[in-house]
Amino acid sequence: MWRAFLQKQELCWSNKSLLSQKNRMKPTLTNEAIQQFIKKGFVRIDHAFSKNLAAAGRAILWRDTGCDPNDPATWTKPVVRLGGYEQEPFREAMNTPVLHAAFDQLVGTARWEPRQSLGTFPIRFPHPDDPGDAGWHVDASFERTDGSWGVNVFSKGRALLMLFLFSDVEMNDAPTRILVGSHLEVAKILEPAGEEGLSFMELAKAFDYTKNYELAYATGEAGTVYLCHPFLMHAAQHNHGTKVRFLAQPPLYPAQPLQLERRDGNYSPLEKAIRLGLK
Repeated sequence: MWRAFLQKQELCWSNKSLLSQKNRMKPTLTNEAIQQFIKKGFVRIDHAFSKNLAAAGRAILWRDTGCDPNDPATWTKPVVRLGGYEQEPFREAMNTPVLHAAFDQLVGTARWEPRQSLGTFPIRFPHPDDPGDAGWHVDASFERTDGSWGVNVFSKGRALLMLFLFSDVEMNDAPTRILVGSHLEVAKILEPAGEEGLSFMELAKAFDYTKNYELAYATGEAGTVYLCHPFLMHAAQHNHGTKVRFLAQPPLYPAQPLQLERRDGNYSPLEKAIRLGLK
């Protein structure tokens, strides 16, 4: 009984310590950066995690590809997908104070779920073959009643799309392409579909690609992270360079459903962007 009491007290002190640490956390994003997220759909955070973590992560990923980093003859596919990584370099990269503060700023304190892995790594090699997965899309986030995977105007099941650069990525190294501001148009398309939303393919077909969207590229040094609105249209591309591109694209999950009508008006930038698109 006494041991249980001590364990309970220890847990209480630990929680208070974590809360105190969180309260001391400095904001990562400026007001200008937050406005960019609302209007353009993404922000770039340099040095979000260290180059040492990126290098440690790449070593694990190289091993699992079965390829030799020093022998391009072993790079026999344009893309290799690996997933489910929870080792220390990946956990630490996901959970830096810089990123946690940014999640609070964009999604809202206590409105996102901590995660301990980085999901899927689509590793892109310089290769003559078409990768076959370079179409414009929004990532689906929940299973609809008909069994298809879809997206709805409340962004059920996803708070952010995140791009973690585990290698230096320049213009020729297959940086993810981004249609700047496309998340606002996607919100309009999704609104009539309500809770059921649209399937991955239905949304892709309904989107108007002829509009003159600015094109951005997810370039940067290893340790850079792009935090993107979940409705942002994005696409992979062919690796035309000489280096292998290592990138993770995990979702940040919401801890509670998004609210597009709040009595107190306490909307997160994530919600404000959707509301802006619906005007």
